[in-house]
Amino acid sequence: MPSLKSIRKRISSVKNTRKITRAMKLVAAARLRRAQEAIVAARPYSAALEQVIGELALRAGGDAHPLLAERPGKRAQIVVMTSDRGLAGSFNAQILRKTELVMAEDLAEWDEVGLRIIGRKGNEYWKRRDGDIRSFHGAPNGDAILGVSRELANHVVEDFLADKTDRVYVMFNEFKNAASQVATLRQLLPVRPGLTSLSSGDMVYEPSKEALLEHLLPLYVQNGLFKASLESLASEFGARMSAMDNATRNAGEMIDRLSLQYNRARQASITKELLEIIGGAEAIKG
Repeated sequence: MPSLKSIRKRISSVKNTRKITRAMKLVAAARLRRAQEAIVAARPYSAALEQVIGELALRAGGDAHPLLAERPGKRAQIVVMTSDRGLAGSFNAQILRKTELVMAEDLAEWDEVGLRIIGRKGNEYWKRRDGDIRSFHGAPNGDAILGVSRELANHVVEDFLADKTDRVYVMFNEFKNAASQVATLRQLLPVRPGLTSLSSGDMVYEPSKEALLEHLLPLYVQNGLFKASLESLASEFGARMSAMDNATRNAGEMIDRLSLQYNRARQASITKELLEIIGGAEAIKG
């Protein structure tokens, strides 16, 4: 049986760990709230942009811009969004598993699948597996998200227009709630406008529909990456908050078990000392 001193040290150690996990949970909860607010603020713009592009594409036709053109190619790129740090439950693992599954099944017949990694965890994972990493960025947050999204959008659009890739996807955790994040794959290029209905009546476009698409389609790709980054960031904080909540609860249960073990060991020690005293007293009387 462990000594009383060793049990006390373990209890003290677990209590310190519980303080850390509780603090990490509170920090993640505060940052999750801000991330959720950013997602809500971005949704109206994303919806309006998709509606405008959908209507423009329907009026102008699929051959109005190269970014709308479907082509039977064999080269793909996947933008994979992970985090820089762990301690977030299955947040990174489910993204990496889903990406491997897509590469092994949906893109198994393709000649090449390049990876554009966001987040140190994803970069380390694919480096160990000799993945075809085309670029790497640390996981952004706050104001940095827009800059990284713009840079990545420029790269993938340039590759698509230069015929270096035939399809571009983004893999990210879609935020449902603090306890639920879903690994999601979405196609960025060629652009697939959402279903929309044409506005009634004649419309005059200034400049032309083609000129508007020239400006709006790269913006649409950038916005898709920006929105996916916001979803990924909120999912990370939600997963970390849940993981730290579970860790705090487990630490409390461990403290209870260790306290019970300590009390039993202390009781046994006191009983043993009493028996030794009584035995010594009986020996003196005898």
